Amino acid sequence: MTSLDVSDAANYDVIVIGAGIIGISTALRLQQEGKQVLVIDSKGVAAETSAGNAGAFAFADVIPLATPGIMRTAPKWLLDPLGPLSIRPAYAFKIMPWMLHFWRASWQDRYVAALTAQSTLMDFSKDALERQIQRVNGEALIRREGQLQLYEGEAEFTASLAGWQTRKEHGVVFELLDSVDAIAKIQPGIHPRFTHAGFTPEWKNVVHPKVWTEHLADYLHRAGGAMAIDTVQAIDIKTDSVKIQTSSNLYTATKIVVAAGAWSKTLARSLGDSVPLDTERGYNTTLPAGAFELKTHITFSNHGFVVTKAGDGVRVGGAVELGGLSLAPNYQRADILLKKAKAFLPDLNMEGGTQWMGFRPSMPDSLPVISYASQSRRIVYAFGHGHLGLTQSAGTAELVAELINEQTPSIPMNAYGAQRFK
Repeated sequence: MTSLDVSDAANYDVIVIGAGIIGISTALRLQQEGKQVLVIDSKGVAAETSAGNAGAFAFADVIPLATPGIMRTAPKWLLDPLGPLSIRPAYAFKIMPWMLHFWRASWQDRYVAALTAQSTLMDFSKDALERQIQRVNGEALIRREGQLQLYEGEAEFTASLAGWQTRKEHGVVFELLDSVDAIAKIQPGIHPRFTHAGFTPEWKNVVHPKVWTEHLADYLHRAGGAMAIDTVQAIDIKTDSVKIQTSSNLYTATKIVVAAGAWSKTLARSLGDSVPLDTERGYNTTLPAGAFELKTHITFSNHGFVVTKAGDGVRVGGAVELGGLSLAPNYQRADILLKKAKAFLPDLNMEGGTQWMGFRPSMPDSLPVISYASQSRRIVYAFGHGHLGLTQSAGTAELVAELINEQTPSIPMNAYGAQRFK
């Protein structure tokens, strides 16, 4: 989507801050409902996390990261700098408030509530995605190839069964596999150490997350939506409008949406809301075409990474590093994941890859913030989706539109409130 000319004096119905998949999906939905929309982003469409993620609509991932008992096992992960879940030593003090909320979110009462809310949002987003695909003629950009979640041996598989039972209770369709041959029928070339698996046939991916976001942005442009590459410096709530001061302009809108991903925390604080938003830094390597004949999205859940298609190439990535926005990337994490992928997929060609790191905007209970700001209903928040931003983007867009229009939301919204951690 190209930038349109925007005037200092231009008044918009809604200004959306953030041009990632959440911001673009939301802006498109509002524009299609007849609003005059401007998107402001410091770098442009899908210039950050929405460009380099795994491209998955992970509707089967209803279980929050903070599960009961996780704090008994988390320390050994957190102390391994190259493990699937780690904290950068230079960030350990800053992440403590987030970790305390994470610990509380793992208690049984909070976990059950978060699981219910996550499942509700997933169901709504799953249906919303199909509506979005139809509205933007997007079927050619969707891969409906399922997902294979792999386990090494009987013990690891047995330990996963409680999770699969939870998914079943929340409507996830799956098939459990208990032999190397059954796995190979779905995806040849996996090392026989992986003896068991769960296959979720309804799992979907986009052909490439950046291409998908740009496709939506193109529809937004064609519908009359505007785009400004600019940096928001201040937000001023007036009686009948909201003023946004950027590095080069002053914009006016009736309402605004804060959808700036991991960068939303500072904006929310300026509006009176202190939210425990932090970043799950994810790493990946994208290999060129021909690296491996991939038939389905593969998840090595106990190793914290996935192997998936990205355009004509193969993307190997994942893990969670709690390290904020400013520390330099540690690409050893990407190297480790790629080496593991080679061990698990012996035919994988590791040559010619491009490394990447992105900032997943993460809340301690794995639920996003989708709500009004505490100071004004002219401000709507839409951030904190963690690794589920793409998955929940279409659903979030519809819910935000309902909030902007002062309509009763399609699902209960208390679980996603900005003030829920007070």
